[in-house]
Amino acid sequence: MEFKKILFPTDFSEGALKALPYAVQLVRQFSGKLYLVHVVYDIANASGLHVPHVSIDQMYKELQDGAKSELEKFGYSMRKDIKDVEYHVLRGVPYEEIVAFAEKNAVDIIVIGSHGRRGIDRVLFGSTAERVVRYSKVPVLTIKVA
Repeated sequence: MEFKKILFPTDFSEGALKALPYAVQLVRQFSGKLYLVHVVYDIANASGLHVPHVSIDQMYKELQDGAKSELEKFGYSMRKDIKDVEYHVLRGVPYEEIVAFAEKNAVDIIVIGSHGRRGIDRVLFGSTAERVVRYSKVPVLTIKVA
């Protein structure tokens, strides 16, 4: 099996940075393409509420612009020799957007860091990685970062 299209979703955390080498290794091993993706959590989308307000739209635009800049810099020293990289900033519920992106782009594998939350943190915050594993139709490599 070859992994030519590797999706690496990131929240820019230290944990994601520790998981990035796994995606980079797959890209190098299979001469693949790396998709770096960040999802700006859309509160209105998640809650079903619509608040038409110019300042909220502007806020999301600024968040997305800032995320695009961070995405291009994220882990650059580890992946600077990789030529085929695409950057995508999406807006929505992270696990839903990651799974949809993987399907739409015919990704071969998703590599994602998992914080390994337990107890009340897991109940309150859930796990994007866990939901990606649950709903993805493509293989998911989770890297537990403590």
